Amino acid sequence: MRFLLRITFWLGLVLVLLPRDKTPESEKLPQIGAADAVQAATAAVSDMTQFCKRQPAACEVGGQAATIIGQRAQDGAKKLYQIINDKKEQITNDKNDGNKNDNKKAPDHTGSIAMAGEGDAAANEAPRDTLTQDDLALEWRGPGPAN
Repeated sequence: MRFLLRITFWLGLVLVLLPRDKTPESEKLPQIGAADAVQAATAAVSDMTQFCKRQPAACEVGGQAATIIGQRAQDGAKKLYQIINDKKEQITNDKNDGNKNDNKKAPDHTGSIAMAGEGDAAANEAPRDTLTQDDLALEWRGPGPAN
């Protein structure tokens, strides 16, 4: 909910600050400077902070309404999450209808990288000393002089 309010605020601010074309209708509108607008916004915010002192009953009901709306939003999000998961399971089950092993999950790895424990056995079976005699006969040369 806060996200929507923030987006609405910033979008409205951008739309207000966009440059406008000069038209005969815009000449008739009252001309307000940026300083006047900031002063009016500050006064409005100050007035809103004092609202709960002037109208405590309205503030209490508003708080309760906000709590109820928040709870309904959470319930809606949970329901949406369940619907998405149910659809995902249904799609997975539809794909597995022809398979014998419906309850088995496909492996999460492709086998190109050994899983823990698999690499140990493969390393023990790998041949050692794979260099040929020609490879061993070459002299080692260190890096050349730096330029």
